[in-house]
Amino acid sequence: MYTFNSRIRYSEIDNKGILTPQSLMNYYQDCSTFQTQDGKVTMEVMKERNLAWVVSSWQVVINRLPKLGERVVIGTVPYELKGFIGMRNFFMDTEEGERLSVANSVWSLIDIERGVPSRITPDIVETYPLDDKLQMDYAPRKLPFPDRDAEDSGTFSISDKIEITKQHLDTNQHVNNAQYITLAFDAIGDFDYSALKQIRAEYKKQSHLGDIIVPVVNYKKTIDNIYTVSLQDETGDIYCNVELIAR
Repeated sequence: MYTFNSRIRYSEIDNKGILTPQSLMNYYQDCSTFQTQDGKVTMEVMKERNLAWVVSSWQVVINRLPKLGERVVIGTVPYELKGFIGMRNFFMDTEEGERLSVANSVWSLIDIERGVPSRITPDIVETYPLDDKLQMDYAPRKLPFPDRDAEDSGTFSISDKIEITKQHLDTNQHVNNAQYITLAFDAIGDFDYSALKQIRAEYKKQSHLGDIIVPVVNYKKTIDNIYTVSLQDETGDIYCNVELIAR
């Protein structure tokens, strides 16, 4: 387990004074990056080896989003490293031990020069000591977009196209995984973050500078409000599917 302490900043909150889901996911990404930088195989070493961790799925369960000024503990628990796949949990707690959020994620180690998976080496395993996976209700990794022809499929709409600019990119020169979550929220429009219960995302392919993303939105009312946003290219190929469940 790896942890760091923080305090919720004004730059991380919405207009109601609570942490945005995008900022929560940035905390989780920062936590895994800090663990990398404190280990043998830092990001600089990864770059020398033409390697990068690429996420394939997220599941983020939200019990409560913290408010401005709250002191929090962010942690990550790598629990499986096998072949080229890494699995890790995340959590955010208050200093008093209230579990605000827990998450699961699946990553692939990629040779970015050749665009193929790369086997995890012993020094990478040493960088991420394994621990027991956290308790949570684990959802499937796959996240299909609802079928328009199915019964009770909900309503569908298409939001404005988005051109990928430099602000969307990370150091690997592709769209950062948390940015897709932001694009999904933007496609939905007005959204009450305080009602958010869960975020799921499945990443299909990378998008780069200048690419055009077409958000297709499905809304279905069950006990909860379920929004599924398929972020596609102009031919209909999927970059990422995002599911947002709200009370």
